[in-house]
Amino acid sequence: MAVASSTESIDVFWHEGMLKHDTGKGVFDTGLNPGFLDVLELHPENADRIKNMVSILKRGPISPYISWHLGRPAQHPELLSFHIPEYINELVKADEEGGRMICCGTFLNPGSWNASLLAAGTTLSAMKHILDGHGKLAYALVRPPGHHAQPTQADGYCFLNNAGLAIQLALDSGCRKVAVIDIDVHYGNGTAEGFYQSDRVLTISLHMNHGSWGPSHPQNGSVDELGEGDGFGYNLNIPLPNGTGDRGYKYAMSELVIPAINKFEPDMLVMVVGQDSSAFDPNGRQCLTLNGYRMIGGMTRSLANGHCSGRLLIVQEGGYHITYSAYCLHATLEGVLSLPLPLLSDPIAYYPEDEAFAVKVVESIKKFQKDNVPFLKGA
Repeated sequence: MAVASSTESIDVFWHEGMLKHDTGKGVFDTGLNPGFLDVLELHPENADRIKNMVSILKRGPISPYISWHLGRPAQHPELLSFHIPEYINELVKADEEGGRMICCGTFLNPGSWNASLLAAGTTLSAMKHILDGHGKLAYALVRPPGHHAQPTQADGYCFLNNAGLAIQLALDSGCRKVAVIDIDVHYGNGTAEGFYQSDRVLTISLHMNHGSWGPSHPQNGSVDELGEGDGFGYNLNIPLPNGTGDRGYKYAMSELVIPAINKFEPDMLVMVVGQDSSAFDPNGRQCLTLNGYRMIGGMTRSLANGHCSGRLLIVQEGGYHITYSAYCLHATLEGVLSLPLPLLSDPIAYYPEDEAFAVKVVESIKKFQKDNVPFLKGA
């Protein structure tokens, strides 16, 4: 595909084999048929959501700024940089036996394991593309998502931690420090768990204040989950109140995220994106619109320019409104590209935001972090 002249592009890594992960139908994400409903809905994490993300990048107004690259499956040894062998063996066995529900809402069906390997390998390829100097902006358009997958277990529709594998590749390839900004509406607990004892990875997660949801997700995503050992202070959770919109997220980025990354000084930046923090997502209770995603994309790009020589890997996670998620992705990448004017108008957003409570929460988190996070004291 042609790239717009006199401007940069985003290298998008994708493989259609990831569409073969069939999560089925039922009551929301349970897979259950109660017997009294004529119409069962698709599982929220279905192929249609990703098909629209692919199509909007191929045929939407941002298409001249996109360069496409074919993804690849990860090899089993590559997975062991983040996950323990026993867990990988469990997934392989489940696949060989025809699949099963691994944990609540998380179904490994025929085709799911191959799709998971493609998601992991495609994300690794996107990171390697940056590390090898072939480009500075890369987006891994992948499913199943990964940021809930912990080194030892699956969680929240995630089997392999795509971003975590890419972060470890960056460290193993000579990067000194990596920072992660996760804007999915749910806590990026798997990525945090993988680097919880490391001072070389700063994990920042902006999420709704949902807490733990069971054995697969024991973490609360609370402000006091700061890391352990050498990693103490390098896991920064920003649990925002339900209903936080564009202005609330901008305040959190300005007051918490940007100062922390400026202090940490990474040489690689990873942006973990989920459009489930939008105002219309069935899985979230936040209120971002296209303007908010565009703003976050632009602020993240500025951080990459300031600390990482412009190097930024974007990894796809959640986002379950079939239409609006694609629009929100488009807006995020517009922001990352620092385009002077929006390319798409918002088709449905109207949200009379009152950010006062979100501002109070952010101020409370800022005080807690300055009192308790060693590398932020005096920031």
